[in-house]
Amino acid sequence: MSVETSKQLEDLGRELGEAITDIPEYQAFEEAKAAVEESDEAQGLIEEYERKREEFMMARQAGEASQADLAELQRAQRELHDVPVMAEYLEAQAELEARLERVNEAISEPLALDFGESAGGCCQD
Repeated sequence: MSVETSKQLEDLGRELGEAITDIPEYQAFEEAKAAVEESDEAQGLIEEYERKREEFMMARQAGEASQADLAELQRAQRELHDVPVMAEYLEAQAELEARLERVNEAISEPLALDFGESAGGCCQD
């Protein structure tokens, strides 16, 4: 690949990234993200969930995690997801991911690989 072709591909990648920031799904995601960041309730529940998740992960690594610990973590996650701004954020995130998957499919179509799939090595089944 020539240096010029490589530069063209990088330029196209930047243009694609800029175009993605203009789609409605991205705009909705950014707005929902800002709402979560501005919500004291959501931020408090995020901190609580992250603390419980860390405690659970440490207990699991030590072989001391119980079903009650898992249930408590799941309860904290449900409580977080029930906050309206968080529910809107998660919905916006899912819609953006679906749109980006369609973009990935369009990029991958002419190629013999899934562009968005992690490349753990060649010749994956």
